[in-house]
Amino acid sequence: MSEETRVVRNDERNRYELYAGGELAGFAEFTPRGRETTFTHTEIGDEFGGRGLAKVLASEALDDVVARGGTIVPICPFIAGFLRKNEGYAEHVRWPGR
Repeated sequence: MSEETRVVRNDERNRYELYAGGELAGFAEFTPRGRETTFTHTEIGDEFGGRGLAKVLASEALDDVVARGGTIVPICPFIAGFLRKNEGYAEHVRWPGR
């Protein structure tokens, strides 16, 4: 990927924000509860679609939760799908209803 991307945790807005080329390209909203981080919604701007940025956002956000010693609760369909395809997070996930 040629443009610079970075993911920032924004605790004021309860979301991880993805910046591409200095512009806000998308975000993953979460609700913190104790050690659990519930991901509720992920969105990438239409003009940034098709570049794999949602995967970058998901992996960096999930890696941050794990690094903080937290548990991931995936309500957001995109995050849930990402976790099903990337089993390395399995021990850090509590699936809703389980």
